[in-house]
Amino acid sequence: MGTLVIRDLDDEVKARLRVRAAEHGRSMEAEAREILATTVSPTRPRARLGSHIRDRFRTVGPAGLPVPARSDPAGDVTFPD
Repeated sequence: MGTLVIRDLDDEVKARLRVRAAEHGRSMEAEAREILATTVSPTRPRARLGSHIRDRFRTVGPAGLPVPARSDPAGDVTFPD
């Protein structure tokens, strides 16, 4: 396993890392490893906008609006000449 040294880390960033590590019950070093591993992992596909919207409103449901039947085919559209 390699070693990585990060110099000139802003004090505010270090403080936020300390808080985040405490929230997850890890040391700052373990939290930094987890952040790096998660961020650079090629196996985790990045969620797209549609996925974020679906996840955000998943619990809301159709909000009491009737859902139209999908059995009838769409009618023809005519345009004036």
